[in-house]
Amino acid sequence: MLRRRRKRQRAVRYLDLLALAVGALGWRCVKLYGREFPTPLLWVYASGVAEDVGVVVRARAVGGAWVYQDVQRGQVLFPCGDAKAAAERVDSVLKGRLFPANW
Repeated sequence: MLRRRRKRQRAVRYLDLLALAVGALGWRCVKLYGREFPTPLLWVYASGVAEDVGVVVRARAVGGAWVYQDVQRGQVLFPCGDAKAAAERVDSVLKGRLFPANW
């Protein structure tokens, strides 16, 4: 039980850092950290007209390292050690979804 709580706290800490970094790039975030969610999630989405375009991210341990993962597609976005670089990757993913013909 204690180990699970520590992993959850660590995931929340990494997602908080990512939320700050993507917020600085102009994206909006909804933190889904409540106990009703089996794992903490961060929904990053476009503000304005295209609010239906977004990505749900989780932080998870994989092979001893922590990574940010796109929940919908299951792909690893970036290691958790560099929130700024991870935010740039999320930014690229979202721009690709907003403007598929240009990206």
